[in-house]
Amino acid sequence: MKTVAVFLLCLVMAFSAMAQTAPSGQSAQSQPAPPLAEWLSNYYMASRNNLAKSAEKMSEENYGMRPGPQQEVRTFGQILGHLANSNFFYCSMAKGEKNPATMDYEKATTKADLVKGLNDAFAYCDAVYKGQTNASLLETVTTTGANNRQIQFIRLTRLIQNVAHNNEHYGNLVTYFRIKSIVPPSSEKK
Repeated sequence: MKTVAVFLLCLVMAFSAMAQTAPSGQSAQSQPAPPLAEWLSNYYMASRNNLAKSAEKMSEENYGMRPGPQQEVRTFGQILGHLANSNFFYCSMAKGEKNPATMDYEKATTKADLVKGLNDAFAYCDAVYKGQTNASLLETVTTTGANNRQIQFIRLTRLIQNVAHNNEHYGNLVTYFRIKSIVPPSSEKK
């Protein structure tokens, strides 16, 4: 937890420094980076788009594949279900509200159900990311955890964790695509 706090502090300080207004007369190339909220929203959209394209691109017959014989390794479909669950989880935590997921998507078995679950989770998260400002990202959120214990955190932490988690599992999905000799979405020629 200390590592996350130090990382976030460094991130906030870096974005604060970058947010300084450039003196007039400087070129557009030397203009400051976008605000933290805009950067985070763009970062999220890139990861969610790769995942949504992955869900559509893989054929349903490959949704049950594993990269090896180990039963403890998730299938392609189970990873998508896990991502639907986790996007609902992280974004509801960031909103400080009860998780709105209506099912455990990791138990879904059809491509249609998994794609729908993933897209529903993304629709929920899209609004959360787009509704943020630099100030709201640094607000403390309180939710109820296990054993009705109150948990407090900075909203930014849950939203960054969500994107990092999405990217981690997108990396898993790339392996599944490569095993099947399919070009993953992020490697397609534009």
